[in-house]
Amino acid sequence: LVTQLFGDRMMLSNSAGCSTVWAAGAPSVSYTTDEHGHGPAWGFSLFEDNAEYGFGMFLGVAQIRATLALKMEALLESGGISDALRSAMEAWLEGKDLGEGTRERAAALTAALDEALAGKDDAELKAIREKSGFFVKRSHWVFGGDGWAYDIGFGGVDHVLAQNEDVNIFVFDTEVYSNTGGQASKATNIGAVAQFAASGKTTKKKSLAEIAMSYGYVYVAQIALGANMAQAVKVLAEAEAYDGPSLIIGYAPCELHGVKGGMNHCQDEMKKAVAAGYWNLFSFNPALKAEGKNPFTLTSKPGDGTYQEFLNNETRYSRLTRSFPERAAKLFAASEEAAKARYEHLLRLVELYK
Repeated sequence: LVTQLFGDRMMLSNSAGCSTVWAAGAPSVSYTTDEHGHGPAWGFSLFEDNAEYGFGMFLGVAQIRATLALKMEALLESGGISDALRSAMEAWLEGKDLGEGTRERAAALTAALDEALAGKDDAELKAIREKSGFFVKRSHWVFGGDGWAYDIGFGGVDHVLAQNEDVNIFVFDTEVYSNTGGQASKATNIGAVAQFAASGKTTKKKSLAEIAMSYGYVYVAQIALGANMAQAVKVLAEAEAYDGPSLIIGYAPCELHGVKGGMNHCQDEMKKAVAAGYWNLFSFNPALKAEGKNPFTLTSKPGDGTYQEFLNNETRYSRLTRSFPERAAKLFAASEEAAKARYEHLLRLVELYK
């Protein structure tokens, strides 16, 4: 979905793990180009430094584009260029950091440069023309799972978000270390059975979204495609357009969840998770705050009373009822109470940010 929205100008750093396997496992790769030959530039790094790697991609591109801007400003100040080229350069400088219309501005500037260079040997114009691949505003993304974002790579995620630069981070939240055999992560919820939590995890899930929201200038959202596609698309568009860092956390049913009926029901499971109050949909958009509007939007409704039913529809929870039934009852009740408290807290945030 992200590549369908921004893939023609997208640079993507991907954490090693499940998302690299199903997205770019040899000999096939899911990323492709459009009819113009444009598509995502994809690379992956180590599990622990994925955010920094993606930020390095951003910094390299930003430096090249800043140098181009300086050269164009110098030419505009010195004069001696055609009106068409002046107009194209001014338009590019004014909108160089806007995704909307970036290809049109890049094409107009490239055409104006080609016209100005026709039959001429101008070193300054040639140097700018040689970097025309950077005229288009890149859409910078960092992808990875919860084991990376909540745990091992959290320091990098936090560091990149804190820089207040235009980098988008997307987390596939499976609530477990999926690629390494199903160990519990800080995203694992109360009562879930996983490696190192064989009798059910006893602590609450880490609130990565709220940690990011505490900065005040980070766009933050939680989505679930199967529950609300419209909210997901809206959030992705807003996050990418936002001139600053963004963190989007997507609920991602996993094979290790043991969803009844198999993974062909994962979209249905997302819907059930949101309806039960297990997963909440919301967004925090600092741009709205700057406009005097409430930056926090809570899309989810309260749980519909199916929380325990939802837990028992997945073997990561239901297996505990067979091994330790009394413990399961206690932990599942605690999980539901934590979910209710979390929703009430989100309601308070709506009021707080008014």
